[in-house]
Amino acid sequence: MSNRQGSGRPFQAGNQYGKGRPPGSRNKATIAMEALLDGEGEEIVRKTIDLAKAGDQTALRLCMDRLISPRRERTVRLQLPADLTTIQGISDAMAAVLKGAAEGEITPGEAVQFSMVLEANRAAADTQAIENRLAELERRVEIVKQRGPDEPTSPTT
Repeated sequence: MSNRQGSGRPFQAGNQYGKGRPPGSRNKATIAMEALLDGEGEEIVRKTIDLAKAGDQTALRLCMDRLISPRRERTVRLQLPADLTTIQGISDAMAAVLKGAAEGEITPGEAVQFSMVLEANRAAADTQAIENRLAELERRVEIVKQRGPDEPTSPTT
């Protein structure tokens, strides 16, 4: 078998059969199910509620899922150090997160999320520190180039 089109591009660009399903169109199975349930919805809901009241666990779970919305993220108040721009400040914040989780002020999942944010902040602080040190070294190299190799340099200039 030979590949007439060459390697790397086995398909022609674009959709030659149109643009796909139009926005807002619905699946045929969904339309059929809605037609079957049309007019029966109230009766089915009433039966589910009656089953839930009678102790049917599945019906009870269905009703509860509709009555109580899923838990969303909550606002968490946790005392963190004021300076989160230094490695020491971020380390202190990590300790505060660990303490908050240990004392039950925040959930373990919230502690993980805090830790991920603090880790990203620590990585950014590390990058900034490296960038500052590199800029200082480049400045010193430039000074040495301007003075010439024979002149002594002081560490403060």
